[in-house]
Amino acid sequence: MQIIDVHGHISAPLALYAYQAQLIASKGFHGKGRPACSDEEVVDAAKPHVELLRKLNVDTQFISPRPFAMMHSQKPERIVHWYTEHVNDMIHKQVTAYPDVFAGVAGLPQSAGVSPANAVAELERCVTELGFVGCVLNPDPGEGDYASPPLGDEWWYPLYEKMVELDVPALIHTAACANPRESYSNHFITEESIAILSLVESRVFTDFPGLKLIVAHGGGSIPYQIGRWRAQRLQKNAERFDDSLRRLYFDTVLYSPEALELLLKVAGPDRCLFATEAPGIGSGYDPEVGRTLDDLKPVVEGIGWLTAEQREAVFHGNARTVFSRWKAAR
Repeated sequence: MQIIDVHGHISAPLALYAYQAQLIASKGFHGKGRPACSDEEVVDAAKPHVELLRKLNVDTQFISPRPFAMMHSQKPERIVHWYTEHVNDMIHKQVTAYPDVFAGVAGLPQSAGVSPANAVAELERCVTELGFVGCVLNPDPGEGDYASPPLGDEWWYPLYEKMVELDVPALIHTAACANPRESYSNHFITEESIAILSLVESRVFTDFPGLKLIVAHGGGSIPYQIGRWRAQRLQKNAERFDDSLRRLYFDTVLYSPEALELLLKVAGPDRCLFATEAPGIGSGYDPEVGRTLDDLKPVVEGIGWLTAEQREAVFHGNARTVFSRWKAAR
């Protein structure tokens, strides 16, 4: 059975992050420049990543920039664009070197306080010129300032319009967090929860019925707290919250069997896409189970109530539906 992992991030050479540090320190005063590494070094940086995916029995992984390094709150805006363009180019080089292992998911040059319309050109470049199959969308480009409108707001419509036009989905995933009250991991759980609640209470899917959005990390807190949102809808005599939730998709980057099984029960196997985010925070070895936490294929296989057809949908069928550009290219 083919295993498609829809949530991975680039393993880049250190030169990329040295370049980023120079941009931040100089504020772009010295111009765009480029990371001080060769194409061969970019490809070599992916070799351990490829080997890990083979150990995890992942056939293809969709890779995007490392979110914590996306620097969306940095100023001036131009340095965010320059960095994003370079990291997307690196992703393209690795996809070209390993076309059966990787597919590209574009980072967007989002900038705090700047319209998402400014990210549209880079999305179009990545899709039409580089062959990318999706994008990663940060719902909080201020990285903890909470100043950006939530994803249900019309402020985001220029980006949604282009996504529908290009027929590409977005993986909703925060970047860094500059707010000292929150850790990075806590921040993305909070933002993913806010994103869901905003979207399901909005007109977004009425105005863009072809829009495809995947919420990372199993939907933040929503599956666990769904009783509260169900209760509110009952009080309002409105559409069932579960029906609204099914306009979204969810990945399986949850490192506990209990949480993953709950997600599948709440969202439904037809709305869940297999993902590991490997290599990443889940790559630590758990001696109790005898494998790393991001080795999630056995976890899905161990959920006894899933039918064979439902497992196939989670492992690869849903990804082919959502990432239609990738399916068309195969």
